[in-house]
Amino acid sequence: MGLLDQIGSPADLRALSAGQVRALAAEIRGYLVDQVSRTGGHLGPNLGVVELTIALHRVFESPRDTLVFDTGHQAYVHKLLTGRKDFGRLRRRGGLSGYPSRAESEHDVVENSHASTALSWADGIARANVLAGRSDRHVVAVVGDGALTGGMAWEALNNIADGADRRLVVVVNDNGRSYAPTIGGLALHLDALRTTRGYETVLSWGRQALRRSGPPGRVAYDALHGLKKGIKDVVAPQGMFEDLGLKYVGPVDGHDEAAVEFALRRARSFGGPVIVHVITEKGRGYTPAEQDVADRFHAVGQIHPETGLPVAPSRFGWTGVFADEIVRIGRRRPDVVAITAAMLQPVGLAPFAEAYPDRTFDVGIAEQHAVTTAAGMAFAGLHPVVAVYATFLNRAFDQVLMDVGLHRAGVTFVLDRAGLTGDDGASHNGMWDLAVLGVVPGLRLAAPRDEDTLRAALRTAVDVDDAPTVVRYPKGALTEALPAVDDVDGVDVLARHAGPDGARSVLVCGVGAMARTALALGQLLAQHGLRVTVVDPRWVLPVPAALVKLVGEHDHAVTIEDGVREGGVGSAVGLRARDAGIATPVQAFGVPRQYLEHASRDELLTGLRLTAPDLARDVLAALGAAS
Repeated sequence: MGLLDQIGSPADLRALSAGQVRALAAEIRGYLVDQVSRTGGHLGPNLGVVELTIALHRVFESPRDTLVFDTGHQAYVHKLLTGRKDFGRLRRRGGLSGYPSRAESEHDVVENSHASTALSWADGIARANVLAGRSDRHVVAVVGDGALTGGMAWEALNNIADGADRRLVVVVNDNGRSYAPTIGGLALHLDALRTTRGYETVLSWGRQALRRSGPPGRVAYDALHGLKKGIKDVVAPQGMFEDLGLKYVGPVDGHDEAAVEFALRRARSFGGPVIVHVITEKGRGYTPAEQDVADRFHAVGQIHPETGLPVAPSRFGWTGVFADEIVRIGRRRPDVVAITAAMLQPVGLAPFAEAYPDRTFDVGIAEQHAVTTAAGMAFAGLHPVVAVYATFLNRAFDQVLMDVGLHRAGVTFVLDRAGLTGDDGASHNGMWDLAVLGVVPGLRLAAPRDEDTLRAALRTAVDVDDAPTVVRYPKGALTEALPAVDDVDGVDVLARHAGPDGARSVLVCGVGAMARTALALGQLLAQHGLRVTVVDPRWVLPVPAALVKLVGEHDHAVTIEDGVREGGVGSAVGLRARDAGIATPVQAFGVPRQYLEHASRDELLTGLRLTAPDLARDVLAALGAAS
């Protein structure tokens, strides 16, 4: 039986000797490589926080002391140490979430895996502890993988510093990376802390040298010691934190568990807000991850644990098409620039950055800034392309609405992983964009269905210079091309089923990735004697006039989208049809307004009855009720 098998709760860690702690850390790394290589998941970040997480649970007493992880994908070790050892179905339906989950454990608090939020959570919990008189507990926020590049984190730090009575420890897990190497002024500051001798060492040398010199030396030492703050700024510039009024401890070797534990105990005993700066290595202890320059195995699919190579080669996907097309556009259009938020590689901008480094801007985990700086670039004559995951644009809605939309800025937003993504759970499903962005005046949104329509949408989007444009596409591999059989004023007709004479007519509209489902639904309805037209508008917002006209030419209309149904494309089509005096009922299918548990995309679609057979039954039932 290994040591990990003997750990049922954090309390079991406190009885381990130093040697056993080191052995446990090695065992955990081996377990993570073995298990995550089978399921896929965030491997690199968790290999980097093994000793740190052990130390946290040896010093603090969760759940009485509250541990908050930012970002949540670095919590696998925390799961193991709090009794969750069945990683066999990690990120799969019925298995463990890839992020903290309140449903799994009382030790988990924040489920939202959007970065830079934990410090605000920690501030709120610590304030509540003070008001409730709970002076026997601490709040610990573990901030890593570039989360400190987000502006919200600094808003929180500003408030945390204004509370000397709050027992709050901020652990900066500094691995120099988010997905890829962390960028920006903060990253340079932390680099300085990593590579500069600590001021304590200098003062120690001064104390020994000057005090050996008799009374004059002791006077000189006392004078120099009074300049402690100045020395600290020169030798170890942690003054940025202390200027906020935050006590600073570190930097500490994050893979020396005893050193981390000592620093955490010092922070715990202080009784007020403390920053503990811990230096870690993403992918620590796993050679393929350590040698992966791109992102240190930040997130992997199924891999061979011995080599780190994929079990199956990845198919050319939607992101790859964008990566190729944006380089082509950049070659033709020197005014096109690219912006992303710490996701250069994941969203496919690495080739553009290699080709046009001066026209590529990674702003860190700062989506709000990304959008507004894009508005500024548009004003100055450029055409910015902001590429992020669909779920992360939610964080910058006000900037889209007021900085880009209001000012009619020619900015293109490219939303990767739009719709149901599945495995990463509620906070990563990109299901909100169609409903949220639909309220922005003048915004145009395209949902391509295949490679050709994605390339065409991108080319069209960057040619719009007086309004925001959006191009959204799903996660994963490309599907086969779905060519149009006809075009009706810009709306693609994918299929027509004539039906018998006098048959009732149904218009089926598939949005983006749901176009294939729309085709399958059309075939099923035709088998029931209906006359069916299957269309894909491609540019779905604002609702094309041609689509509204087509609705009026049919007895019944159906829309299918993998975004939130209420306020989505189907809702907009129905509203425009009614405004036009069209009586044709519009039956809108989409994702209900609820948070979805982690599962595969296919499992989610099946559970939500968004498969062609389920949709056919619902449409036939509606037609039967209307007859």
